[in-house]
Amino acid sequence: MEYAEDDFLWVSGIQHFVFCRRQWALIQNEAQWQDNELTLAGQALHQKADQPELKESRGNKLIVRAMPIHSRELGLVGICDVVEMIKDPAGTTLHGHVGKYRPVPVEYKHGQPKADLSDKLQLLAEAWCLEEMLGIKIASGELYYLKTKRREHVVFDEPLRDRLKEACNEMHQLWQRRYVPRVKVNARCNRCSLKDICLPEMLKRESVATYLKRMLAE
Repeated sequence: MEYAEDDFLWVSGIQHFVFCRRQWALIQNEAQWQDNELTLAGQALHQKADQPELKESRGNKLIVRAMPIHSRELGLVGICDVVEMIKDPAGTTLHGHVGKYRPVPVEYKHGQPKADLSDKLQLLAEAWCLEEMLGIKIASGELYYLKTKRREHVVFDEPLRDRLKEACNEMHQLWQRRYVPRVKVNARCNRCSLKDICLPEMLKRESVATYLKRMLAE
């Protein structure tokens, strides 16, 4: 099955979906977004990485920034922070460049490695898009964390690929229904940038739309 472009979902939404399905649905299905200090710090970090006019050559490596990507198989679209194209005889050809290159996606994250799979699945989704676009299998990628100033090597094995396909299928099902699921309030809610929008609806059974209208009226 291939998705039409009108049904493409954002690759960056995967981290929201894994963190909280309700958070993802509020952003995707109801176009709600609210910044907190964590999202603002993350945006500042990505502004440094996402400079599409910059392409660097370092030895046997070509660094491409803010590369647009998509996958019809997963129904995703987005931008890679950085793709390192490393010269490799087993790689793929690149327009305007001599030789063959092996693409390695690098995703920049604020903070430190997470306990869940959100960052790894987003990175794999970027690799999946590159695989489809470039016609080459990508074995691994890198997550760079600002807080630790270190990279985490991520291997794209079959269990991780299966988990990504499951997540994407569920995301598309929620999107097609325009459904916002309910979830249990827990400690993670305090770290969510949408808690002031989400929690009144969760705790008072008031719709998001009604809550927003009431807040604007006040």
